[in-house]
Amino acid sequence: MTEKTTDSVTHSLGNRHDYLPAAGRDALLPAYDLITRLLGTPGVHAALLDQADIAADHRVLEIGCGTGELAIAAARARPSAEVVGSDPDPKALARAQRKVHGASGIRFERGYGQDLPYADATFDRVLSSMMFHHLDAEVKAAVAQEVRRVLRPGGSLHLADIGGRMTPDDGIGARIQLRGRHLEGNLGDRIPNILRAAGFDCAETAFRPHRILGRITFYRAVRVD
Repeated sequence: MTEKTTDSVTHSLGNRHDYLPAAGRDALLPAYDLITRLLGTPGVHAALLDQADIAADHRVLEIGCGTGELAIAAARARPSAEVVGSDPDPKALARAQRKVHGASGIRFERGYGQDLPYADATFDRVLSSMMFHHLDAEVKAAVAQEVRRVLRPGGSLHLADIGGRMTPDDGIGARIQLRGRHLEGNLGDRIPNILRAAGFDCAETAFRPHRILGRITFYRAVRVD
C-alpha cells in the first residue's frame, strides 16, 4: 500500500522519503498489520482476489504491496502461480519477506509503480489495494501506463481503493472524507478515466460502504490492443 508520492505529503507526515511508508510513518510500521485488520482489509483482499480469478499458471504482480498481506493471500490461494510483491519501502518489504518463511512461488522486490523493473508483457494479473489514493494525478497516469506495459495482452489490473461514487449517504466516514481534498483524484469516474486513457477497458465492479473510510470501490481494467 505504499507508493511514490509528493514531498509535501511525505514531509507533512514527518517522513524523509520520496514515498509514503505503509503506516504513514516508519515508527508506526510495527502496528500496520493490526491497523489494517481493524479496518477490514482482509475482506477487501478476499474480494479482490475473487474478482482477479488467478489461474494456476498465472504470473501475478502486486504494486504498493506494503507488508505483503495481499500478495501472500494470492500465493496461498494459488500455490502454483508466481506472485511478486513490489513496493518502494524497504522496511515494509523486509517484514513481508519474513512472513513467507521460505515458501517458493512468491518474492518481494523494491520498485516504484511508475517505474516498474519488469519487462514488457510479463504478468497476467496486477493487483493494487488501497494505494492509488496516495498518488498525485500525474503519478496515477504514469502508474497506469506502467501497469499496462507489464501486463500481457488480455491481462488485467484489479484495483480496490477509497473513493468512487462516494456520497454523504455512505455514512459519517464518507462525510468526513468528502470535506477534504485528499481523495479528490479518486472520486467519481476519475480512476476509470485514468485507466482508459492508458489503454484499458475499465469498469467498476463493486463497492462497499465503510464506516471509517467512506466507500471502497473495486475496478477491473483489462489491457486492450
